[in-house]
Amino acid sequence: MKFIQVNLLVFMVLFTGLTCADTLLIESVEKNSMVSRPDRGATMVQVESRYGRPASKVNAVGIPAITRWKYSDFTVYFENDRVIHTVINRH
Repeated sequence: MKFIQVNLLVFMVLFTGLTCADTLLIESVEKNSMVSRPDRGATMVQVESRYGRPASKVNAVGIPAITRWKYSDFTVYFENDRVIHTVINRH
């Protein structure tokens, strides 16, 4: 029984470490990015006015409506007509 507990503890420590490393890497890349992108809460009209027409638009899905606009350097996610998240695209 003690062997199983030790293995479980080792697995949990390793898995937690890997998960944290991925999260920290993503946060680090986004924080250090020099790419200008829309702020959370901006409207669709404001985004299009500042960044131009997106390369592509994915129609709203679900409730609340989530829409995605893809630009060359980033992708913007909207809930209804407001920015909820912006992700830097991999090149």
